[in-house]
Amino acid sequence: MTQATQSRSAARVAALVEGFDRSPAYAGLADSLVLLIGDGRIASDVRLPSERELTEALGVSRTTVTRAYQQLRDSGYAVARQGAGTFTRVPGGRARTRDRALTPDQLVGDHPDGIDLGCAAPAAPAGLAAAYAEAVAELPAYLGGHGYFPTGLPHLQAEVARGFEARGLPTEPDQVIITPGALSGAAIVAQALARRGDRVLVESPVYPNATLALRNAGGRLVGAPVDPEGWDLAAIGAQLRQVRPALAYLVPDFQNPTGHLMTDAQREEYAGHLRAAGTVAVVDESLQALALDGQEMPRPFAVHSPDAITIGSASKALWGGLRLGWVRAPRGLAEELTRARLSLDLGSPVLEQLVLARLLAGGPVLPDQLVRLREQRAALLEALTEQLPEWRWVRPGGGLAVWCTLPRGSAVALADAAERVGVGLTPGPLFAAEGGLDRFVRIPWTRPAEELRTAVARLAEAWQALPDTPVRPRPGRVLVA
Repeated sequence: MTQATQSRSAARVAALVEGFDRSPAYAGLADSLVLLIGDGRIASDVRLPSERELTEALGVSRTTVTRAYQQLRDSGYAVARQGAGTFTRVPGGRARTRDRALTPDQLVGDHPDGIDLGCAAPAAPAGLAAAYAEAVAELPAYLGGHGYFPTGLPHLQAEVARGFEARGLPTEPDQVIITPGALSGAAIVAQALARRGDRVLVESPVYPNATLALRNAGGRLVGAPVDPEGWDLAAIGAQLRQVRPALAYLVPDFQNPTGHLMTDAQREEYAGHLRAAGTVAVVDESLQALALDGQEMPRPFAVHSPDAITIGSASKALWGGLRLGWVRAPRGLAEELTRARLSLDLGSPVLEQLVLARLLAGGPVLPDQLVRLREQRAALLEALTEQLPEWRWVRPGGGLAVWCTLPRGSAVALADAAERVGVGLTPGPLFAAEGGLDRFVRIPWTRPAEELRTAVARLAEAWQALPDTPVRPRPGRVLVA
């Protein structure tokens, strides 16, 4: 059966909307259906039961169902097809939930003054061009060889290892593999360790491109919810014991997209749950260097979980165009990961490795970059407080973005409306491992401060113009904010 002809029975829909607000009943029923469609529990292009069938299943008047379906159609969450019935839809189309951050011309449409808030990557810091110029002068020494370095330039491996040592994690250079970014690192790990059908625990919300590599390797993703306030480690431990996944992908440092920072005590507890389940952690540290409040950072997760594999990246701390990252493997695993890497590529560009080695010799991030990101974060959060006081968010201590909870309505609908006023916005469902999150949006502070203020003003305009269709929680539904 194709997606266009899928349907939901009246009994199933009645069970999903059980306990809807009945004052007035049609509005409560419509709001419950909007929540189900936005959360993905009723998918797009699914045929809803007929008005007569749902009337009987719910024990309400035919008028209640008729008016509820009409409200769904008016708000863009359903469409009537002549002779076929009423079908669900998502405002703006299913393409809205795809990651179009790297195609801002599509993300902001034809707006002459579009602002892209879909891509959480900073502009290059001062000093990067000089590092490239110095690296070009150094390059001729490598031109007489073949240029392939499957594990990386030795002195860059040493710089990355030194960074781990400085943070309390003893690391030898031969435990480091240089990759073309963190996503490539995730793909290498998946290629080496994920077998088709293996369960892989991933956080939800989660950066979707990283988990795509695990899914492409045949992993069966299992979502572990991360609340707006942080990790529920007791629940994660129970889930690990029940599912016993082969791998667990987690982002303990300024988690993308929530911005949470896992404490040392939490890391120790999480590591204990992983050991008990026999699960190997794949730890993404791409944002680890971006501590914006001057706080002392926790030790690397691998200190607490020695068999953990750590992935890092230069793209977030330095510049997205510097397409380099690394994998830090536990003793005895680096050779297996290198063999897996050779089935994907033969090494990373030499010039970029020379650049990164020079930069890392001075530290994991340039100080001017942190100053700029602090200013941009302050501008964004102040604008959100002033322009959108109903929205809720937890102030991140670092990273590149804030995760906002909408008090009502749909993030997908908001993203569609924002595009019309020239703002590219990424809605929550993109970050959902198993569906849902349609009441959240991620907003990065990676654009100049004035652009961020303008973008938030436009978002406020789009927000105020959205239909006032509050999401009404059903009894038994666990809210995350």
